[in-house]
Amino acid sequence: MKVPNVRLSPSTSSGLAKVETFIFFFTLFVSTSLVAQPTTEKQKVDIQSGYLEIKPELPDAVIYTKDENGQVYVVHEGVEMWCDQAYLYPKDNFVKAYGTVKITQGDTVTMNSTYAEYNGNTSFAFASGDVVLREPKTTLTTDTLYFDRVKQQAYYRTGGKVVDTASTLTSRIGRYFAETKKYQFLSDVKIVNPKYTVNSEQLDFYSETGGAYLYGESTIVSETSTVFCERGYYDTRGDTGYFVKNSRIDYENRTLYGDSIYFDRNTSFASATNNIKVLDTLNKSVIRGHYAEVFREKDSVFITKRAVAVTLRDKDSMYVHADTLRITGKPENRILRGFYRARMFKYGAPGEEPTSGKCDSIYSSESLGITKLLRKPVLWSGGNQMTGDTIHLLSNKVTDKLDTLKVFNNAFLVQKDSAGYNQVKGERLIGLFTNNELDTVSIIKNAEVIYYPRNEDDELIGINNTVSSSIELYMKEQQITGTKFIKKAKGKLYPESELPKNARILKGFVWRGDERLQTINDLFKGKPKPVLPKIKGIPLPEDEGEFFENIPLDEIELPESSKLKPEDLLNRKDDPKMKTRENETKIEIEDEDENENEN
Repeated sequence: MKVPNVRLSPSTSSGLAKVETFIFFFTLFVSTSLVAQPTTEKQKVDIQSGYLEIKPELPDAVIYTKDENGQVYVVHEGVEMWCDQAYLYPKDNFVKAYGTVKITQGDTVTMNSTYAEYNGNTSFAFASGDVVLREPKTTLTTDTLYFDRVKQQAYYRTGGKVVDTASTLTSRIGRYFAETKKYQFLSDVKIVNPKYTVNSEQLDFYSETGGAYLYGESTIVSETSTVFCERGYYDTRGDTGYFVKNSRIDYENRTLYGDSIYFDRNTSFASATNNIKVLDTLNKSVIRGHYAEVFREKDSVFITKRAVAVTLRDKDSMYVHADTLRITGKPENRILRGFYRARMFKYGAPGEEPTSGKCDSIYSSESLGITKLLRKPVLWSGGNQMTGDTIHLLSNKVTDKLDTLKVFNNAFLVQKDSAGYNQVKGERLIGLFTNNELDTVSIIKNAEVIYYPRNEDDELIGINNTVSSSIELYMKEQQITGTKFIKKAKGKLYPESELPKNARILKGFVWRGDERLQTINDLFKGKPKPVLPKIKGIPLPEDEGEFFENIPLDEIELPESSKLKPEDLLNRKDDPKMKTRENETKIEIEDEDENENEN
C-alpha cells in the first residue's frame, strides 16, 4: 500500500486529533527505534518539537519543520540543536539540519551554520555555510567545520578566522580543543591587532588567557619594532612576550639578538639573556655581552656580563669593555659609558702594536669624536705608556682616525729602552697623531725628562735629565727622535756611569707594561667567566594525534544520507603537520657546555 505524504501540526489540531496523531507517530517512532538498535547501544537522537512529515520518496527519513512555536528542537546526550528543518534517520541515529542552525554544548560552546549534520552513534558533527563557533572569549568563523564530541575537538582546513577580545587570528588550518580552550593554527597563520601583526608557521592560542605560542619562523611587526623568533610566547592581551631560538628584535636603527628575549610593548622595554648582540646599524657599531636591557623610547641600552662595544671602521675598529656598558642618546648623538674596570683596544697598522688602555670608567661620544678614560687611566700607543688623572682621545670625525691625545694632571709618558726607561712628566700632555701613530708630544708646565738618546748606530750617547717649563718630543715610528725645551731651567746630559740608578726614575713613575692589552681577548684578562643562567626553552606541544583517525578509506562508515564522503574524513598528506615534541630532537636551546661560551 502506498503511504501518502503526511503533514501534521500538534499545536493546531483538535483535542482528539492531537491524541490520535501523537499515539500514531509515537508508536511509529518507538517501533522503528526498537527494531533499529538494541537498548544497550548509543542513546537515540531525540527531536522534541516541530511539524512532522513523512515522504514516500524518503522512506528512511522523518522530517521535522519549525512551527509557530519555534524551531525544531533536537537533543542528544547533552547536545542541543535548533534548526528550521531536520531530517531524522532513526535507523542510522543520524540527523541533518537546515536553515538557521544552532548547536550548543553546555554553557560554553555554541555553533551556528546554515547546514549541519550529526551522528548520534559516533557523536560527530559536521557544519557548513557561514559557520560560527562561539565560546566565552572568542568567535571562530569558517565555511566548513568538523566537531568530534568524543575528543571534544573542532577542526577546519579551508580557512578560518578567530576574533578575540584583543586581536583577530586567521589561518588555513585550525583545530580547537574544547577542554583546554586551545586553538592550534597551521599554515598562513596571522594575528592582526591594532598595534601589531603576527605571522607564524604554527601558533597555539589559549582563549582564556590570550596567550599565543609561536613555533617555526615567526614575526611580530609593529610601527616601531619587528620581533623574529623560531620559538616564542606572546600575551596578546597584556602585550608582553618571551622569545627563544634564533630570536631578535629589529628597531628603527638597532637590532637586538639573544638566546632569550623578554619584550614589553607597554613600556617599550626589552631584555635579553646569554650571547647578546646589539647592532647599531646607523653608527656601525655592535655591543656584546650576556645580559642586556633596551629602552626604545629613551634610546638607551644597558649591557653587562662581559660587555664589549665595537665601533666598526673597516680595519680600524675600536673595542671598549667594562663591567657595565650603557649607551644613550639619539642616533646622531650616541653616548657610551663604561663603568668599573673599563678597558679599550684598537688595532694598529700591520706590524705595529695596538693602542689600548685601562681605567675605572670610560666615556665616548661618536658625534664629538672623543673618548675619555677616567680614574687611574693608562694608555698604550706604540711603545708609549701614558698615565694621568684623566686621558682624552680625540678622533677626526671625517676619517675616524685618532687625531689628538690629551692627558690632564700628573701627565706621564714612558718608553722602555734597553738601558732603562725614557720618561717625561708634567702637568699636562698633548699628543698629535698621524695615521693613528703619535708623532709629536708636548708636555706643558713643570716638565721634566729622563731620556736615553742614541746615535745613528743605535749606540747610547748618555742620559738626559732636564727640567723645563714645557717640552716637545718628536717621534718617528712611535720612538722619540728629538726634543725641544721651552724656557729650559736646568739640565744635563750625563754619561751613563755618572748618573746613579736611583736618579734615573722620575717621581711618580710606574711601569705597567705587563698590563698592556695585546689582543681582543685581553679585554677580559684577569676577570672570571660570568655565570650564565640556564635558559628555559619553550617546548613544542605534546603529540595529540591527528584529528581524523587513520582508518583505511574502504573502512570508513558514513550514513548514506550524509553530505560527507569517506575521503573527507582522511588526513591529507599535503597538509602541513603540527610540530610536536615527538618530532623534535632538541628541546632546550642551551646546555651546560654552551654556557661556557665567553662571547
